[in-house]
Amino acid sequence: MNKRLFVAGLPFSTTEDELKNLFAGIGNVVSATIITDRMTGRSKGFGFVEMETEEEAGNAISKLNDTDFGGRKIIVNEAKPMEERKPRPYGEFGGQRKSFGGRREGGRGSFGRDGGRDSGRTGGFRGGRH
Repeated sequence: MNKRLFVAGLPFSTTEDELKNLFAGIGNVVSATIITDRMTGRSKGFGFVEMETEEEAGNAISKLNDTDFGGRKIIVNEAKPMEERKPRPYGEFGGQRKSFGGRREGGRGSFGRDGGRDSGRTGGFRGGRH
């Protein structure tokens, strides 16, 4: 059965091929994935490697954990199952939904039934009475 490993501390310039080659020296690599930021596409400095057997995964942990790779000390552990996250309200950033624009206090605003003429309120389209 395949064994998934978590690899942290990777240089941001590391490619998936480089990660795969690092672990291929120890055993058969099924897959190697580097996690990237959705917005920028830049590496987050960690990834996952799937080894063919548990024995190969154990060897990879013992040989590569706390070693230097590309000038950085990497951490190699057994990957834990991903925890289910609570959905965030109102999109990715959470918090309350805010309205930008919309109606002004008191009703119609500048472009009401009067066809855009200022209705006598200050702060209207024309800036007050003329």
